[in-house]
Amino acid sequence: MKTVKFVKLNEDAIIPDYAHAGDAGMDLYSVEDMVIEPMTWQKVPTGLACELPKGTEGQVRTKSGIAYNYGVFVLNTPGTVDECYRGEIGVVLFNLNQTPFVIKKGQKIAQFVINEVCYCKTKQVEKIDTPSSRGEGGFGSTGLGKNKK
Repeated sequence: MKTVKFVKLNEDAIIPDYAHAGDAGMDLYSVEDMVIEPMTWQKVPTGLACELPKGTEGQVRTKSGIAYNYGVFVLNTPGTVDECYRGEIGVVLFNLNQTPFVIKKGQKIAQFVINEVCYCKTKQVEKIDTPSSRGEGGFGSTGLGKNKK
């Protein structure tokens, strides 16, 4: 098992951990009381910096309960914490609800999922050699889009 090293930048920070065996994400917590007004976003501080294992990234993802119950989600979902980043982990939350979203210090605000990264070389070519059954179909090409031509 790999280890993620966390540093508390704020004495009120809570080191993330998995709530249940088998969970994909660790909970991230706010270190401040704050309010996110309707139809606005704010960066919520966690008071943590981390050192990720080589070849990994951290993804900051929405907590399903917050999204479902309050209409609040991670705006740049998933937010990426690169292996080489050593600054504070911030969570950009957007309030899609019509009422203010109140965050209390110590409240769970997001999930942190660690994934391996596949590093690739890039190469410019004149055309894509390998055809596929999908081809250039996208943006509703499976029949779910309303603008299908």
